Amino acid sequence: MRTIAVINQKGGCGKTTVSINLSAALAAKGNRTLLVDMDPQGHCAVGLAVPEEQIEQSTYDVLIGAGRGEPMRLKEILWQICERFEMAPSNIDLAAFEQQMTGIVDRENCLKKVLAEVQDEYDYVVIDCPPSVGLLTFNALRAASDVMVPVEMGYFSLHGLSRQLETLSAFCEQCEQTINVTVLASMYDIRTKMGREILAELKKHFSERMFKTVVNFNTKLKEAASLGQPVGEYDPTSKGYKDFLALADELIGSDTQMHKAQLVNSLQAKLESIGASADELLADTPSQQPKKQQPIVSLDEKLSDFYGVRQLDGQVVFSTMYPRAQKVQIAGDFNEWDPEKTPLQRLDENGKWQLAMPINKGLYRYRLVVDGQWQQDPYNDWIEMNPYGDFNSVLNVQ
Repeated sequence: MRTIAVINQKGGCGKTTVSINLSAALAAKGNRTLLVDMDPQGHCAVGLAVPEEQIEQSTYDVLIGAGRGEPMRLKEILWQICERFEMAPSNIDLAAFEQQMTGIVDRENCLKKVLAEVQDEYDYVVIDCPPSVGLLTFNALRAASDVMVPVEMGYFSLHGLSRQLETLSAFCEQCEQTINVTVLASMYDIRTKMGREILAELKKHFSERMFKTVVNFNTKLKEAASLGQPVGEYDPTSKGYKDFLALADELIGSDTQMHKAQLVNSLQAKLESIGASADELLADTPSQQPKKQQPIVSLDEKLSDFYGVRQLDGQVVFSTMYPRAQKVQIAGDFNEWDPEKTPLQRLDENGKWQLAMPINKGLYRYRLVVDGQWQQDPYNDWIEMNPYGDFNSVLNVQ
């Protein structure tokens, strides 16, 4: 059984679209395929028309059971999507997983244990990871033989990839396993000069670590998602479906073995040049700066309006979701790392917490404190490792 974790900290890169349609294409090729949603936002269920109100048990229940020694069979939560294609859905309960697992030994291997029990039942497992780095993503990495990093051909994508590879390198340093990282160019529009230049830069730096298949920008992919269907079911003649069939073929035929040390070294060696390439590309196109664009707003970007951190009316607003928490606080450079000074207010019964406060201009590190447990902000993808081996979230107030 081959397990592919689809990871990118940057929203709007088509991560869930890739996860759904790659899974469907692998199944269409005759492979027994399982899609595991590890994102508390539950986008895989939305994209496959699984009614949220009918999801009685999810990946949260299976992972919690594995961590507490009260195993629950994965088969009990699966939804049959089509022949040879099943999905393990998630819901907002999964946001509480890290908090619930505090102090549990081997908590980073819960998903690995769950998948080990079904390794003879599937040929491929595709894991849709959350757009943040934490225990859920770490579980996916520990269970994975491969990591696929979708990169959309838009502004700041190279900077985002650089940050993602830094994170993966830090994780790989801690993992006692072989893992294969491959970059996938997605949402590529050949008509745009920026798209062509970014794709050229990716090929320049990652020719040996990049899929030859490119997922092109295709309206059929968006239409299919809005109707809760894989694109192959919605329009089997579309360019989008052909791209994912080609990606499935390439994945099936690829060699997954690569030594961990070689992986970490190969990624670290490229980070500085990737960031420089992004600066050069943006500097060369002043007439096409992001503020002049009218981008298509993705579901991830819409959700970021409600969760995460943003500046609004002269204040910085922190919003997060912890349905089972009794108290949520924040500690950082802006309050002398004293969580008692800045508690978040619970806004509704669903577990949304929020705090608005004035903060002077500058760069700040911070962490959330949930019922006494310190952790990074799961809705802020800008992170950096702290001296204690954990991750601080980063905020730039302008």
